[in-house]
Amino acid sequence: MLRCSRVKFYQLMHCSGLCFREYRCRFTNTDTMLFCMRVMVGVIILYDHVHPVGAFAKTSKIDMKGCIKVLKEQPSNSVEGLLNALRQFARSRLDAQPTEAETAVWNQVNAVLEVAHGILAELQSYNGAGQEIREAIQNPCDLQLQEQAWNAVCPLVAKLKRFYEFSLRLENALRSLLEALTSPPYAPMQHLEREQALAKQFAEILHFTLSFDELKMTNPAIQNDFSYYRRTLSRNRLNNLQHDAENEVNNEMANRMSLFYAEATPMLKTLSNATTKFVSENKTLPIEDTTDCLSTMACVCRVMLETPEYRCRFTNTDTMLFCMRVMVGVIILYDHVHPVGAFAKTSKIDVRAPVSLPVILG
Repeated sequence: MLRCSRVKFYQLMHCSGLCFREYRCRFTNTDTMLFCMRVMVGVIILYDHVHPVGAFAKTSKIDMKGCIKVLKEQPSNSVEGLLNALRQFARSRLDAQPTEAETAVWNQVNAVLEVAHGILAELQSYNGAGQEIREAIQNPCDLQLQEQAWNAVCPLVAKLKRFYEFSLRLENALRSLLEALTSPPYAPMQHLEREQALAKQFAEILHFTLSFDELKMTNPAIQNDFSYYRRTLSRNRLNNLQHDAENEVNNEMANRMSLFYAEATPMLKTLSNATTKFVSENKTLPIEDTTDCLSTMACVCRVMLETPEYRCRFTNTDTMLFCMRVMVGVIILYDHVHPVGAFAKTSKIDVRAPVSLPVILG
């Protein structure tokens, strides 16, 4: 009750500040005008801290565009300072810093995302051992070439093992985010507004996932190297030979990795399975809570991409690609989780609109 009354008070104060658009001709000096504007900026920031979804949400009762317009109309250095302060505050909201309630999950996921950039860089620079493998296969009796091929492949397989192990960490991170973004008593839309930092991390995981799979699909050396490694392991076991590399990637691990890299999109497959498993294990949680969360994110990305007013704000193509990857990712997850999929008429995702986006974007 007290919280509600505070919000109404701040809203009233903000409206009072906006009224000076009509009454500012009565101000006898700039001090009175500055007084009103400082009050307006102050109560906006207080409102943002007190209101459950903040001052910058669509459901906010504060007209942020109107406030910024009012500040822009005033020719004063002091007003420029206030405008910059409000812009900086808005930017900090868009950066989606975690609230106290989000911190535990955010820290867990952030530790995983910090490694993600390095994983992509390693995969991008993955050249494979194709030359060494070809020479070893063409000269099966040349022990030196066999040794060279093995020594070239082993470090690469160790790298592939790190990628696979990272997919397991990513799976756990996704599960933590799904739990946070679908837990009662809030609806999915409320979660996305309240836990903006976690929603952003969810998007970053999907962006990484599709980026990883895109690189993997265009690099046949990955499966060639791993196939050669497994064949050599089998041959060594038949000949009772033991290599140090086998201690790092044993037969059981090699089997799991083989299934992982056999997928065209291994990371996305991992996340799809994790999302399906999350829904099946949480029987008390309505499936709509998960699917609505995914469909809302898909809708937000689509609107940002197809609306010229929003699209023109993208300063580089990376931002546009980020939105497109996230949109595609959540549609695929939705299709795996929803009973009738993303392509049914009853689906909450308009699949035709995302498909037409590449045409719109050129």
